Amino acid sequence: MPPILVLSGLSKTYAGGHVALDSVDLEIRRGEIFALLGPNGAGKTTLIGAVCGLVRPTGGTITVDGVDAIREPRQVRARIGLVPQELSTDMFEHVAHTVGFSRGLFGKRRDDAVVERVLRSLSLWDKRDAKIMELSGGMKRRVLIAKALAHEPDILFLDEPTAGVDVELRRDMWKLIGALRDSGVTIILTTHYIEEAEEMADRIGVIDKGRIILVEEKQTLLAKLGRTEARFTLAAPMTALPADLADWPLALEDDGGTLRYTITAAETETRGLAALVRRLDALGVDYRTLDARRSSLEDIFVDLVEKGA
Repeated sequence: MPPILVLSGLSKTYAGGHVALDSVDLEIRRGEIFALLGPNGAGKTTLIGAVCGLVRPTGGTITVDGVDAIREPRQVRARIGLVPQELSTDMFEHVAHTVGFSRGLFGKRRDDAVVERVLRSLSLWDKRDAKIMELSGGMKRRVLIAKALAHEPDILFLDEPTAGVDVELRRDMWKLIGALRDSGVTIILTTHYIEEAEEMADRIGVIDKGRIILVEEKQTLLAKLGRTEARFTLAAPMTALPADLADWPLALEDDGGTLRYTITAAETETRGLAALVRRLDALGVDYRTLDARRSSLEDIFVDLVEKGA
């Protein structure tokens, strides 16, 4: 199945000379959740703005389901929903009206059934007659999503969708995003909450200084770049590693009181933690505690950005 969104050589240089996007090549699969990660100023919002027609690229092409987004911006924009970072709606307007009005902005006829379905899916139906100003911050963010879905887009961009909401509402939003994907909507999100991408995304893209530095399946990324780290608190400090452990990825820390073991996911089959424990026991190395952890997507992200710095 061909990708629903293709960026080829996409570039954006602002008047002052700042390069926000530097020859970005990216393909988004139909029906996936794609998480775009990157530090502040990496180019995430500029990329979204270019696809949504809010930022004019200085080079490259954008194709949405075979249609050139630069030549046919209105046609393409009607197929895209955008939930921005900032709350941007008339605070004195009523919920149902502002969502229905958003549908009309994209040339869709009035359809109260669609508006009702969208509001119910976001737990906003009971608030349909409330003014935006009367809603909590979390509910206001739900209204932004409802506005973006009102014209039944094929692609939904979520720019920091859970910024500023509490943990409980964030998890509710994760469930909602998963349900939208299940209904066939392609979702592209940016987030500072790495656990958000780890929880939901099918694929991960990392952007830094306007360049895509990695695109990978989430599970493949964790398997390829993930690490296992274990720390043994030794019963007696060591001055040096025993010769029989010289070929193991070990290091002494805390004046010889801690033995640190670091291994990549690819090495765990041959040099797993269990094998090391057996080796230490055979050598008579005594330890009081063992603390082990596997690297998260956040660890991998930080490593990638630091290496690209």
